[in-house]
Parts: sequence; structure tokens; C-alpha cells
Amino acid sequence: ILNIGGKRVRPVAVLMGNELFNDIDPDAYQVANAIELFHNFSLIHDDIMDKAPRRRGVPTVHMNYGESTALLAGDVMLVAAYEYLNKINISHLHSILSIFNKTAKEVCEGQQLDMDFESRERVSLDEYMNMITLKTSVLLAASLQMGAIMGRAGIGNREHIYEFGKNLGIAFQVQDDYLDCFGDPEKFGKQVGGDILSNKKTFLMIHALEAATDVQKKELEQLLKSNPADKVEKVLQLFHDCKADAWAASLKEKYYAAALKHLDDIAVLGARKMGLQHLAAYLLERES
Repeated sequence: ILNIGGKRVRPVAVLMGNELFNDIDPDAYQVANAIELFHNFSLIHDDIMDKAPRRRGVPTVHMNYGESTALLAGDVMLVAAYEYLNKINISHLHSILSIFNKTAKEVCEGQQLDMDFESRERVSLDEYMNMITLKTSVLLAASLQMGAIMGRAGIGNREHIYEFGKNLGIAFQVQDDYLDCFGDPEKFGKQVGGDILSNKKTFLMIHALEAATDVQKKELEQLLKSNPADKVEKVLQLFHDCKADAWAASLKEKYYAAALKHLDDIAVLGARKMGLQHLAAYLLERES
């Protein structure tokens, strides 16, 4: 899974979080490696739980090697992540480990909530927001914050860069939900409509259920309980009819703006922030 591409956003975020405040500390590379290994550990396990057939355009690890081998491969990646963290200077070790462990627990909690939601008929937007904050956003936020620690940033700046990452992570997930439904399968690298087939309560599904007419709502609820051959096509049409796609675009912009506000509030020269501004724009304009 480490050799088949991926954006490497989180390890890059560690380095950019460091460089925002100071020259890159050599130990930041150890933290970046640990973050990427942890992220891929979580992807392997998530793919097993979601029964996902593809990741980054190729068959998932469990499809190639079986679930048992995939589970063990993920476990080894987690151990390797801690081996990298164990190499950093003792002056940073406690702070970095504290954030890493807190974030790891939150990511696992978010994945559990995601699975719980699959068997529930209704999930509120607030519940879903909490889930994706834990499952997706906090890892990006923590990556930036750990980089800031390596750059010897002050407490206030650490908090702002964390909130920048958290809001950007939410906007990133809104875009991910959108691409899962409306993306180009060749560019997206995953099965388009996978969330629909798994009955995931995404931003799009939650909004559609809230905005739908009684007739549309009944049809959506029926589709959630069954798996007709044209399930994906029917749900996508209902999303269009409920204007869920336009709503998702507006929601993405809301969190993108909130992220940029926290970036603006970081007390460093504006020129030093350009890299993170470009990263944010790239993440929200992506097609994969």
C-alpha cells in the first residue's frame, strides 16, 4: 500500500507545520514517517471493515492477500510508526507522543462510529460531523500541530494551526464524499458509489434525507434497505433532485474559509503561510 501512490498529505503537513515557524528539525522526518505509517495502518483496517475492493486504483491489501494477512500488515505498520517516534529527541518526545496517542484513539473511535452509522436508519448532521472530525480531520490537524511543536511554535500558534487543519480536514471529507458519488473513477482511484453501496451516512445522504420530499425520502429509505442493480444510479439522481451536490459544495467552502481564518491568525509573516495556502487549495480542488 505504501508503493501505490497516495497524496502523502499528512507527512507533508508535519514538515510544513515545522517550516512555518523554523527551519525543519531533522526529527520532523521521523514524525512524518510515523504519521504516514499510522495513516496506512488505518486504511488497511478500514478497507477490511468496509469490504472495499480498491484503494488508490488497485485492489486493496485484503483482496490481494486475505484479511488475516492484511490485519497483521496493518499491525506491523503501527509498530513501525512507534519505532520512528522513538528516534526523536527527548525534548519533544513527550509532547509528540501525547498528541499521537490521543489522535490514534480518536481515529479509531471515528471508525467505530462510521461502522455504527451503517446499521442506523438516521444520523444527524452533528453526529456525522463529530464522526468525520475524529476519523479524518484530527489526523491532519495533529500532523500540522506536531510539526509546529518541532518548529518550537508558541501555544497560541499551535492551537491555530490545529484548528486550521481540523477545518481543512472537514472540508476535505466533504470533497471526498462528493467525489465518491460524482468523481471520475479513473482519477478517484476508488469505486465510485462505494459509500452508497455500503449505506454510509455521508454529508450528501444526510442532507438529501433532510431536504427530500416525502416521496423522495421514501424512495431513499427503501434504497438504503435494499441493493438493486441500479442502486447507485437511483441514489445519485435523488441527490441531484435534492440539490445535495450544490449544498455540499457550499459546505466545503464554509469550512475552507474557517480554516483560512485560523491560518491568518497565526503570528508569522504572511509569506511563510503561502505553502499551506496552496496545500489547502490543492486538497479542495482535487479530483482524486
